[in-house]
Amino acid sequence: MPRILIIDDEQSVRHVVRTILEQAGHTVLEAPDGRRGMALWRKESADVVVTDIFMSDKDGFEVILEIKNAATKPKIIAISGGGQSGLSDLIPTALLLGADRMLLKPFDRQTLLTTVEEVLNVRA
Repeated sequence: MPRILIIDDEQSVRHVVRTILEQAGHTVLEAPDGRRGMALWRKESADVVVTDIFMSDKDGFEVILEIKNAATKPKIIAISGGGQSGLSDLIPTALLLGADRMLLKPFDRQTLLTTVEEVLNVRA
């Protein structure tokens, strides 16, 4: 089964996303911020990285750029509730930087699972 890394500073979001993905049979890793998420990714690797955009200690845009500059490139799903800048610029910015998909919080179980399956079925 694919390994999925969740990077989000909200424990409740990580818990919900982890539960949904594990119930679907995925192996899930999680980290509370971008710095720790990237350290875990370098150690454990993942097929998909689900990263929040607005986090302290390394935001999701930095995570996307770091992953896209690495030799191994997992699929990236960026997630956000909007933060202070609002939602209008997030989707094009995340996609331009290298995210494969963008989900706006709150998203439902089926949207998450469908998005994960879509990115896993796309060949680089």
